[in-house]
Amino acid sequence: MPTIRRPRKGSLQFWPRRRSKRVFARVRSWTKIKDAKPLGFAGYKVGMTHLIITDDRKTSTTKGMGIFCPATIIECPPLKTASIKFYKNTTNGLKVASETLAENLDKELGKKIAIPKKSDKKKDEKEKDFDFIRLLVYTQPKLTGIGKKKPELFEIGLGGNKEDQVKYANEKLGKEIIISEVFKEGQQLDVHAVTKGKGMQGPVKRFGISLKNHKSEKGRRTPGSLGGWIAQGHIMWRNAKAGKMGYHPRTEYNKWLLKIGEGKDVNVKGGLKHYGVVKNTYILVKGSIIGTEKRLIRINEPSRPNKILPNTAPTIQNINLVKAA
Repeated sequence: MPTIRRPRKGSLQFWPRRRSKRVFARVRSWTKIKDAKPLGFAGYKVGMTHLIITDDRKTSTTKGMGIFCPATIIECPPLKTASIKFYKNTTNGLKVASETLAENLDKELGKKIAIPKKSDKKKDEKEKDFDFIRLLVYTQPKLTGIGKKKPELFEIGLGGNKEDQVKYANEKLGKEIIISEVFKEGQQLDVHAVTKGKGMQGPVKRFGISLKNHKSEKGRRTPGSLGGWIAQGHIMWRNAKAGKMGYHPRTEYNKWLLKIGEGKDVNVKGGLKHYGVVKNTYILVKGSIIGTEKRLIRINEPSRPNKILPNTAPTIQNINLVKAA
């Protein structure tokens, strides 16, 4: 008889399986680059489409032919800089040494935070004792057609040395940042987002446990006999149980940025399905991306880029779109 191997159901890499605290993901680390520019951006997921691109791989049997390529559209209105945050490394972790707030903040930001009436003009004194800088930026959903005005507020890292970071941050304080300043076509991206919420689900769908025999009593989709898992007088937390599924923060590495374009290139009569009309700059990313339509997607410089993947943008022959019903 062969050895029957039944590995446990569910991965402890993603534990606890609880819902995200907010609708967009946080970024825990930033890669280091030499250029003084933002290391990330954000946009709203429009949906998926598919492209016909020219295959330019040297050893491919379809070299020079048009091949199918699934892609995700993300609308990326400009980000605005709310403040410059100066961080210092201490024995107790990172601490905010000081912060310089922009003067011309949008009134919509008042829906998110309390905007101070007076601005601090002692900017030069704050820039002396710090280790690195991060920009506090906010989105502009009012420029899109997703139906909301309240912006999202988050930090993005900066590349370059301290002097270059200070120079760039002062230039962009209170001004807009567009995606073409941050990324270029053909490069790789890391995507941070929150997955679709699926509500209350049983252990079969949530953990992938097997269905019991059809003649079993009191349910086919239950874990069955718990055996040694009940020796301590209660069911162990590692046992597969029903609960809420989805709406988890996740990261996808090394996505291929196919194109940066204007909304008129992808708009169809009546708008795109489940989204509407794209009014700003958009990007096309190869493959699917976690999250539902209209959800904020954070895109960053790759932390561990794949050297095998191409670094040039493909030749797009056609973009096939689905209009709203």
